[in-house]
Amino acid sequence: MLDETELLEPAEQQAYRLLVRLSAAGVDELAGTAEIPVPEARRLLESLRTKGLVRGGPVFEPLPPDLALGDTLSRRQRSLDTARQIVAGLSEEYRATTRRRRADHLVEIVVGAAALRERLRDLQDGAQDEILWFCRANPIAMSGPDNTEENPALERGVRYRAIYERALLEMPGELDSIADGVRRGEEARVIDVLPVRLAVADRAIAICPLVPDQELGLGEPTAALIRRSELLDALVALFEGYWDRASPLLVDADGQTLDESERFLLSLFVAGFPDKSIASQLGVSRRTVQRRLERLMAAAGVDTRTGLAFQAGRRGWLA
Repeated sequence: MLDETELLEPAEQQAYRLLVRLSAAGVDELAGTAEIPVPEARRLLESLRTKGLVRGGPVFEPLPPDLALGDTLSRRQRSLDTARQIVAGLSEEYRATTRRRRADHLVEIVVGAAALRERLRDLQDGAQDEILWFCRANPIAMSGPDNTEENPALERGVRYRAIYERALLEMPGELDSIADGVRRGEEARVIDVLPVRLAVADRAIAICPLVPDQELGLGEPTAALIRRSELLDALVALFEGYWDRASPLLVDADGQTLDESERFLLSLFVAGFPDKSIASQLGVSRRTVQRRLERLMAAAGVDTRTGLAFQAGRRGWLA
């Protein structure tokens, strides 16, 4: 069988070499020398004559192979060059299409609260190492108490780091849910305002809503599902920057939460500073100080400021 890269099949090459050594030979002589059947010798000589490598008959003489096969080699070279150009063009088209496809798959748009909730469920269920959260007030797809995936993930060793907006702690059920998560191993911190909502799993995939909060009433919430990319790296860096700035949220033995700014507020309060001075120290309004003290009184289960000071000492909130 002739290989497409060969000009002569092996039997033809052998027959030509024998004919060169013999200078000239007929069918019977070639058959005897090559130890092949006469019909096979006749077929080989006819094939060599067709290809311009021998002449004559019934006695055949060899001809120079470079003259006989030169045109064939040139044609094959031109064909090979054309094939290379075709392959190069197809390869470039493949690479360009693959780049576009990969870019398209880096960001996937998720529309609707139900679809977003399902993606958040999958993100936590599939996490192996770590979950990062930006938790803003007024959840759009899932409140803290509704997040039933966190506890199983914590139990299988997934690290949770969550930053909560302070206003979120004021919403019904959220504070209890956060406290329960912290007792189970979640690392929680609090900050006044977060720039975006964000959930990141294993630093490999993230979900980030795209529509600003003030526009949520215009339609279904829309989020981007972002895979490994420089964009994802930037979101993780954003989280780490806010994590360093946020105040740790602590939980005492009774499950009550207290962050570092509230410890500072309590220390000033117990030291006898008036609300106005505390507000000045914290850089907030006097009404904000009163509201935070009222929240702390509720958390301590008392209805007087004297009772708050007593419970703060008993619970170790200032330790």
